[in-house]
Amino acid sequence: MKFTTLCAFLLSSALLTAADVNIPFVKFQLPNGLRVLLSQDNATPVVAVYVIYGVGARSEEKGRTGFAHLFEHMMFQGSANAPKGVHYREVESNGGFLNGSTHPDYTDYFEVLPSNKLAVALWLESDRMRSLAITRDALANQKEAVKQERRLSFDNQPYATAIVDVFPTLAYRNWSNSHSIIGSFEDLNSASVDDVARFFKTHYAPNNAVLSIVGDIQIPAARKLIEGYFSDIPSQPQPKPPDLTEPPQTESRWQTYKDPLARVPIAAIAYPGPKRRSPDYYALAMLDMILTTGESSRLYLDLVKGKQSLLNIEATLGWPFTQPSDYKEPGIYGINLTFNPTFTAKQIVGQLEEEITRLRTTPVDPKELDRARATVRSIRIQGLQSTMTRASLLAQYELLDGKPELINTELSDYLAVTPAQIQAVARKYLTPTQMSVLEVIPAPKEEKK
Repeated sequence: MKFTTLCAFLLSSALLTAADVNIPFVKFQLPNGLRVLLSQDNATPVVAVYVIYGVGARSEEKGRTGFAHLFEHMMFQGSANAPKGVHYREVESNGGFLNGSTHPDYTDYFEVLPSNKLAVALWLESDRMRSLAITRDALANQKEAVKQERRLSFDNQPYATAIVDVFPTLAYRNWSNSHSIIGSFEDLNSASVDDVARFFKTHYAPNNAVLSIVGDIQIPAARKLIEGYFSDIPSQPQPKPPDLTEPPQTESRWQTYKDPLARVPIAAIAYPGPKRRSPDYYALAMLDMILTTGESSRLYLDLVKGKQSLLNIEATLGWPFTQPSDYKEPGIYGINLTFNPTFTAKQIVGQLEEEITRLRTTPVDPKELDRARATVRSIRIQGLQSTMTRASLLAQYELLDGKPELINTELSDYLAVTPAQIQAVARKYLTPTQMSVLEVIPAPKEEKK
């Protein structure tokens, strides 16, 4: 995920030292383990309801790939008191919208509704947490839906198979980290109703979830509704976290993938990333802002405008499946470079290495760092204007860090990064021996016999 540089020259260094973030919230926990975060903002009559479960693709077992994604679909197939179709109908007929998504370390669901319909969202979320309809027909239907989604959104899209299926196997050695987030047809076909029911009971319990509500609410009334809808859902034994340990990378890796749907080549590059919320984490995120973000970034100025070797740049801590807010170690700093076909992938990687060498050998100019700080600050302040963004960040910080207060404090950690720290992480993480490169090149389509 990349952002356009905004207001970079409008904020002085003195102003950048202040984070100016103050999102009020209260936190409590139900006896069944459900963690709840409430943030009252009565500026507009809208409320965002966000539920996050601590289960993602990295929680899957061998032979059961794609279960996390399959469950994202199953959660909309009806429950004891809200049969199939009711969830969508109730939210949309009341002027709201909803969705869900699957990530490496969690799965999330949300509704945004007029605030006088808060009870509707809580009823729907609690009913499927308590009594999801796991039937043979629903499972068969959603197996086909997931397969069709894969065909349309991945198998028939340029670069998608390379990035989703191949790139992780190059960047990681631990199967839990390297297998496809979408899963395989074979594993989906073999999934039984009992398998799915066991997965639901293990991972979709209140003690493995966080509920976040932001918007036009009154805290006492919202709390009473939550206790009424969720308190009687039984907890389950806490799932054992998967072993995600990665061995150290001591030599570079390079793989070529031929993509018949691609029209121009790309180089997808991975470096092992730092521990979440460590000083290196913030320094590497700021390095990325300087190296790849916006039209004032080094790669854009040198390789897009200057050498005209690059056509597009995507990069972030966690690319392609996460971004800094939900990055979790072991993770990668990922860079995706779409390049001019008159250049080779090795030339492109060499040009990138030249820019990284500059970062390793020469401290970043304070003015350049101030521009990056201005960009980070603008992105964060703009994002927090959304009730949905606030709801998701509060829940993610609680689930992944146990610290929802980071919504108010972590901007200061980004702004405090120094030129020396950026130089240090470039030397520590962005080394040739830790680089993995997936070169994707256009290939002729195979003719059907």
